[in-house]
Order: sequence, then structure tokens, then C-alpha cells
Amino acid sequence: MISISAMYGERYASEMCTAVALSVSELPDSLIEEAGLEKRIHDRGGEKEVRFYWRASPTVLPVWWNGRLQIVRWGNRDRSERKIPATGWTWHESVKDGKWSALEAEPVVIPATYGFTDGVWYRVKQGMRGLIVLDRTEKPVVFMLCEPSTRYYRVMTRAEWMPVLVGEVI
Repeated sequence: MISISAMYGERYASEMCTAVALSVSELPDSLIEEAGLEKRIHDRGGEKEVRFYWRASPTVLPVWWNGRLQIVRWGNRDRSERKIPATGWTWHESVKDGKWSALEAEPVVIPATYGFTDGVWYRVKQGMRGLIVLDRTEKPVVFMLCEPSTRYYRVMTRAEWMPVLVGEVI
């Protein structure tokens, strides 16, 4: 019997992109307030950004879904859902192979200005690819799509996996 982790591509968090930063100018003030993101605002050389960490509570990410920017739960870290994998990432290859079709996963874009992997922040131009599935209460949960690292990304971050970026390769 194949485990859910093997089927969907669970990896250790230290090998993955574990944070995303998005410029405050990309988020409406009403969404920052509604989602309680004020404490996540940081200053990067005079530019304010909201940081979304895998280890933060609640674990959330911004996503473009159903034509609007939303803040949704990132993965199933607390393992509260049995029907979805206990991770925050999945392999791009597993999506191509149809392993998420039973969960009726929908592709989304995770807007990002920066990504963070193994202690390294790196610039992102347009965002990252993700999948949305609905939990048992019909609330959206996002999973970040990952693929094998390019040589440059592996040297930069020491990670074997990198997020699938929109319109670029690092």
C-alpha cells in the first residue's frame, strides 16, 4: 500500500520554500486587516512586505483564486484533515500524473516578491504555482508546487527542490 506522503510528494520542510514575502503595496489594506496580517509586516530596506512563514500560526499564503486575491490556509501541517496530505507542498510531476485529480485540485498563483529556502531569501518576479483543494468544511487549502532544483538554485539554497515559478526559472 502506498502512503499519502509518497503519493503526493511530501518532503521535509527544510528542503522546500518555507516562506513567501509579498510587498504591502500588492495587498489591499482591507485584506491585511481582515486576515490579521499586521504583525507579519516587515521592512526590507525601506520596502514594507508581509511575510508568510510555514512555521507561523496560522499557516497561510496569499493566492489568486476565483478571480480575487485571498488569504488561505497553507497545507495540512496540523494533520487535521484526513482526506488531504499532511504537508504544504507537492511535486509538479505528481500533478501531471493525475495524483491530485481525486481531490479536484485547482491551479492557483501564489503572488510573491521573495521566496525563502534554507536561510536564503531570493527575488521572485511574478509568483509561484500552487494547488487549491477544499477541506471537509469546503474551505480552501493551498499546496505549493515544487520541482527538482536547477543547478543555480541548488547552489544558492542547498535545496534539492524549488517552487514552480510563474514565467521564470532561477
